[in-house]
Amino acid sequence: MGTRSYRPYTPSTRQVTVSDFSEITKSEPEKSLTEYVHRPKGRNNQGRITSRRRGGGHKQLYRIIDFKRDKRNITGEVIAVEYDPNRNARIALVLYEDGEKRYILHPNKLPVGAKVIAGPDSPFEVGNALPLSNIPLGTSVHNVELTPGKGGQIVRAAGANAEVAAKEGNYVTLKLPSGEVRRIRRECYATIGQVGNTDARNLSAGKAGRNRWKGRRPKVRGSVMNPVDHPHGGGEGRAPIGRPGPVTPWGKPALGAKTRKPKKASSKLIVRRRRKSSKRGRGGRQS
Repeated sequence: MGTRSYRPYTPSTRQVTVSDFSEITKSEPEKSLTEYVHRPKGRNNQGRITSRRRGGGHKQLYRIIDFKRDKRNITGEVIAVEYDPNRNARIALVLYEDGEKRYILHPNKLPVGAKVIAGPDSPFEVGNALPLSNIPLGTSVHNVELTPGKGGQIVRAAGANAEVAAKEGNYVTLKLPSGEVRRIRRECYATIGQVGNTDARNLSAGKAGRNRWKGRRPKVRGSVMNPVDHPHGGGEGRAPIGRPGPVTPWGKPALGAKTRKPKKASSKLIVRRRRKSSKRGRGGRQS
């Protein structure tokens, strides 16, 4: 799991870095665990754009991932580590004792041939899934459930891990990758270890075309649009946005405005809010 760069024989290869895919052991996906999923490409059922800057992209098959880890007390063996075009983490193909195959998120440093198991009495080893109440304090976990039995919903990106910080009553306190400290029901399952492919954050696209392969279309700044297209648009030359602060194309405050619903039910479970984003733009050049 490392990165690879190129000699600068074109302008894009001067900047581009890609994964070396050293952990990948199988190139073709397991056919029984793939399915076609229609990609709406930013359009709704009327064909109108509802999510901007989506469209195009390479054809993909969705890999069915076992986020629930509900095959309890049955040992499985990791037989392959594969690339998944739908996420930046790698996936591991697990063959269970009863002959069933499933994909799981590939934890960091989990080799091919390793044994994994899910259940309340599973050993504290990387790749095993247990209820949060049975995981020791200070343990790194990923693929954490928010609702018992629903399957892992958070801490699933490459290199992500949460830390079990405290246990009290029916809740376990986790420190999440964002810096948020949050309480989660003790019955919820989590997988021990850190998600693999930790170098994913070090990759550089290097050229616009590589983002087009991912289905991401160009982003155009609002300040270069016409007034009919964006509140920042219009004016002569490089005009300022003409407002107290940057706004979205629909006039809502952008860059730092809180969007979380104030009466959201899960707010009472948050012990400490996440860290504020360090991304800040320049006043007259926002979109």
